[in-house]
Amino acid sequence: MQKLVKISDRSLFLPPSHETDRPLLAAIVGSERTLLIDAGNSSRHATLFLQQLKALNIQGDWLVITHHDWDHVFGLSEFKIPVISHFNTRDEIKKLQYLSWTDEALDQRVKDKTQTSSSAENINKELGTERDVVFPLPNITYTDQVTIDLGGVSCLIEHVGGDHAYDSSVVYIPEEKVLFVGDAMYANTMNWSYTAEKTLKLIQKLEQYDVELCFLSHQDKPLTKAEYQHELSVLKNIATLIQVFQGDKSSIAEELVNRLHRSLSEDELETIDFFINGLHS
Repeated sequence: MQKLVKISDRSLFLPPSHETDRPLLAAIVGSERTLLIDAGNSSRHATLFLQQLKALNIQGDWLVITHHDWDHVFGLSEFKIPVISHFNTRDEIKKLQYLSWTDEALDQRVKDKTQTSSSAENINKELGTERDVVFPLPNITYTDQVTIDLGGVSCLIEHVGGDHAYDSSVVYIPEEKVLFVGDAMYANTMNWSYTAEKTLKLIQKLEQYDVELCFLSHQDKPLTKAEYQHELSVLKNIATLIQVFQGDKSSIAEELVNRLHRSLSEDELETIDFFINGLHS
């Protein structure tokens, strides 16, 4: 069972679980109010998070959703507090209200290429036979960004987009120099692709933050400042080179080696492949 981890006196997170694709959930605790980040991939996941918070006498006042993917919203019904999201995220959650989650419906969406086979499999494993998911709509929406004052600590919530989900937002805590990016830095999982245009726009927004710790929703440990800057640098370099060399992997890899002054990791070579996929999507 995943257990809450304390980042500081004001920040805690429940680590992700890869067995059924449970994302990281988090709480930012001010002197007056508490902001929770993401609703989890089921009522069981949400309940686990809320029970562990309750054991520490922490009660959420608001919940923010980073984007509309199933694993971030299926636990919404367990949160009896106002929900904040980008207006596009609210629109996408509203669409989910009309979908069926039976095996037959999931199989059809996989065939139609509107849902990945891995997400269908994880929904099956996480929910079992109880597939009646309830989606309360967010109460508060924003267009670009909104800042929440929790008392002694604030949270800047900003829409950043990206290839993974066009409605992706991040949560930045300036007093802590902590950034929760949700899934914004990940590729489009329908065809495993990045595009140069979306990636460069995303990085331009992310580079404005002074970050000491960066949390990705499906990574066990946060990125340090150096690791975060490295990830941004690699994405930025490949996004630039994909335009210069028009998908020639060997030329892109050779130039990236020259820039990094070392050989490339398997993850970096895979990222090049994802950008090449993006040229043909």
